[in-house]
Amino acid sequence: MLLPRFFLIALAALQPLPALAQRNDLAPLTKPTVIRWWHGAAFLGGLSALMLLDRPTQRYVQGHRSPSANEFSGVIRRFGQIEVYGSVTAGILAVGLVSGNDELSRAGGRVAATLALAGSTSSLSKLVSGRPRPNESLDADGYVPFSGQDAMPSGHTTMAFALAATLSDEIDRTWASVGLYTLATGVGWSRINDNRHWLTDVAAGAVLGITSARLVSGRWRIFGLRPPSFLIGPNPGVAWTLAF
Repeated sequence: MLLPRFFLIALAALQPLPALAQRNDLAPLTKPTVIRWWHGAAFLGGLSALMLLDRPTQRYVQGHRSPSANEFSGVIRRFGQIEVYGSVTAGILAVGLVSGNDELSRAGGRVAATLALAGSTSSLSKLVSGRPRPNESLDADGYVPFSGQDAMPSGHTTMAFALAATLSDEIDRTWASVGLYTLATGVGWSRINDNRHWLTDVAAGAVLGITSARLVSGRWRIFGLRPPSFLIGPNPGVAWTLAF
């Protein structure tokens, strides 16, 4: 996995430069989409409907599981693990700081902030939902909040889509977006193949990861939360504000 990591770091480090040259953290490139209560209601309604496919999908995938599928799953799920997304984030920040490129450093800051937001929200959601994994119980509706059951959402899928979405926004190239989202989708599939998550765990993780990236980039707004500002210099930091 060493070569793919270097490829992702180089891709993210080199491609964003033209677009970032004219970017201002406080002024997003497009008018942000404001997330309303009914967006959340529509998501929950869609997720509830998708739950009808949890058991059929689990039975089908497990019934067609093969050694080659398991081997592929073992490789692609790494895109949702810290050795990949952590290396990519550290690589972008390191290149930006060493080269003195403040815009690239801010891009690395946005990637780091996206992953931090996605990871913390995913952990909290797991705690609150208390859903059992399919390899622990075949009761897909066995929610017991604060029980330690941690199926929903899929953490691997959340981080994979958070990384894919934030790099896609930074690189702003169709071919890169297709490749990144394909990798993230593969991570989601691997979690179902490994019998570690239900279909809706993966769907929830994908939405959470993308939402985290859109909030940090400023493309989406919720509860007046503005995109974070990244301070570069002797005293680097992150400022995140609410507007009422």
